[in-house]
This record gives sequence, C-alpha cells and structure tokens, in this order.
Amino acid sequence: MKLQRQGQDLDWITILLYLSLIFLGWLNIYAAVYSEDVLHGIFDLSTDSGKQLVFIGVSFLIIIGILTLDFKFYDSFAYLIYGLFIGFLIAVLVFGKEIAGSKSWFQIAGFGFQPSEFAKFATVLALAKFLGEGNRKLNDLKNQIRAFVLFLVPMVLTMFQGDWGTATVYCVLIIVLYREGISPLYILIGLLGIAIVVMTLLINQTFLIISIIVIILLLISINPKNMKRAAVIVLAGLVGLGVVRSVDFIMTEVLKPHQQNRIMSMVNPNIDPLGIGWNVTQSKIAIGSGGIFGKGFLEGTQTKFDFVPAQSTDFIFCTVGEEQGWLGSIILIILFSSLILRVISVAERQKSRFARSYGYGAASIIFFHFMVNIGMTIGLFPVIGIPLPFFSYGGSSLISFTLLLFTLLKLDSHRTQVLERL
Repeated sequence: MKLQRQGQDLDWITILLYLSLIFLGWLNIYAAVYSEDVLHGIFDLSTDSGKQLVFIGVSFLIIIGILTLDFKFYDSFAYLIYGLFIGFLIAVLVFGKEIAGSKSWFQIAGFGFQPSEFAKFATVLALAKFLGEGNRKLNDLKNQIRAFVLFLVPMVLTMFQGDWGTATVYCVLIIVLYREGISPLYILIGLLGIAIVVMTLLINQTFLIISIIVIILLLISINPKNMKRAAVIVLAGLVGLGVVRSVDFIMTEVLKPHQQNRIMSMVNPNIDPLGIGWNVTQSKIAIGSGGIFGKGFLEGTQTKFDFVPAQSTDFIFCTVGEEQGWLGSIILIILFSSLILRVISVAERQKSRFARSYGYGAASIIFFHFMVNIGMTIGLFPVIGIPLPFFSYGGSSLISFTLLLFTLLKLDSHRTQVLERL
C-alpha cells in the first residue's frame, strides 16, 4: 500500500473571510479604546489595538506552523493534545490567577494565557479522532457515553474555574454527534431542559411543579394500559421536577453573586438598570444610537465616554453598532454567517470521518460564540463573558480560533489523498 500525497490548494474563500474579520476587529478595537484626550496611534503597543496587532502577528506564525506540519499529525496526536490541555485546566485551578471572578488564567511575564480557550480546540480534535476510529456506531450506548465524556470533562473543569460562560460552549458539540448519527432525541431533551430552566426563573416554582404533574397525568391517561410508555413519561417528569428544584439550589448555592446577577438581568433587564442591568442597558443604547449608517469611525459617544464596560472584548459589537450603524452590523453578521456556512461546506466535502467531524466541531464552536456574543449585547442572552471570534480583543481567543480554523484548512488541503495498491 502506498499513501499518495495530493495536497490541494488552500480554501482562499475561508482565508479571505478570516482576514476580513481580524482586520475589521482590529479597527474596532482601536475605536473602542480611542480617546481624543489621550492621543495614541493604532500601532501603539501600550493600547489594546497595538497589542492585538502583536496577537495577529503571532496568529500568522501559528498558521505557518499549522500548514508546515504533516496533516497526519492532527489525527495521530489528537488524544495527546487533549490530555495536555486537560492537564492545563487542572493546573490553572491550583496555580492560576483569578480575573473577573474566574480562576482561569496563567500570568506569564506580564502576558495572560487562558487554557480553556485552547481546550475547545483540543476537545474538538479528540472528539473527531474518537468518531473517526474504525466504524463508530453512535446508536451504541457505550460509544455515546464515551463521546459525551470527552467534552464533559473539560466542561466540568472549566466550571470549577468559575468560568461558566466558556463551559457552556461545549454543549454545542452535540451538533457534531447529531451529524454523525446520534438520535435527535438528545437535542430535544436538551432544549426541553433549557425551556424548564428558563420557566423556573420566570414562573412561580410551585405553579410550575403542579403544571408538570398535571401534564404527566394527562399524558398517561391517553393510553393508561401501556405501562412501558407510562414509565417513560413518569421518569421524564421526575427529571423535569428535579431540574426545577435544582435551579434554585444552583442559583443560591453554586453560582457567585455576579453570575446570579447576569442571569437575573437577562430574565428582567429592568430589574436594576443602574446596577446589574447596566452593561446590557448601555449596550443597547449604544447600538440603537447608531441608526442606519452609524455615527462614523471614532465618532461613537457611548464608546468615547466608556459607558459600556469591556467594549473592546465582550461588547465589541456595540462599537460596530454605534459607529457603523445597522448597515455595518448587517455586514458583520453576513461575514460571520458566510464563514460558518463555508466551514460547514468544507466539512461536508471531506473524505474522512475524522476531518468531517472536526469541521463540524469548528463550525459549531464559532457559531455558538457568534450567536451568544451578539445576543448578549442586545439582551437576548445573559452576559456570560465569551468573545466574538477573530474580532474581540485578546490573544488567547484569537490564537485559539486561528488554530481551530486553520487546522481544518490543513486537513481540507489533503482531502483527496487515497490509499492505492502498489
């Protein structure tokens, strides 16, 4: 047997979308920290825009490294890379520095390193490796459990760090399992669980418990002689009741005050507009004030006077909305949507299950960050502190997303390699 190397050209559409996003992100980071009183150039290394330029340069070096490595490296060392970053997630609990209520950073020579950002890449790689081994059948319960464990481990470790926002990202990897054949029932159960959690926050708990019991009895009464069906309904109902009771416990005993405030401000943004609802309120004011065409580059008043905290990181979309308006916001959304659809298209044309699963994992992670980050700036989701991919300020975020995307492009460039007999 001989392995023929037939590396294809890189997918330049994806690369152009990537370059567009990091360039626009860099400009908006400069706009977010710009002040007329303190004159700093866009290249000034003491500002976020200057530092981001350094991170962009490092990302380009990472890209060269990714494309230089043999494509078989990512498959062969997937579990080793996964184990390495699981080790980092454990180590940061002991040696990490707490920032904004989360102990998820290593501080090295003045620079921050966030292992949880890179652990997402490692988990996608390991999950793809697992699914690509042999002929994995996801209707097998053992394989389902193993697949879930692969992303539940980093998810739980990230929760222990206090970074619940990053931890929730792992839930989106169910999309990968669905593409590879897992029952859609799991997704339905997950959505029902989310619905119950939201209703628990919105509705009186006693009323909700009574409603669930009534629904259980009504469903059983439809066909009372089917004992197996009745047992499943009762079990599902008990799980639902357990979720209702656990939400209050988690809210009061597990989550920290600032995390509780973020959730409550989502449920009721007007609960404390000058306190816990300040970020979202000011964010919506900034975006709304931009109108259709925006106030112009560096002309955002909400931005200049620091009304929105973390505007170069979690709330970078506010700068776009205020200075480029509705038109600029739509263009940005189109760019992200195009990138996600392109990544899915690249994933679908892969010849190996490993590469296809990895592609869907990359698309899922980027989609979740994009959807939740923009959603939280307009009050649709709680402020959980996750960046806008390729756009928000931050080295760990930019480099990890670059690693995630260009590993797929490397695999894609060798998609037609085949085994031929001598």
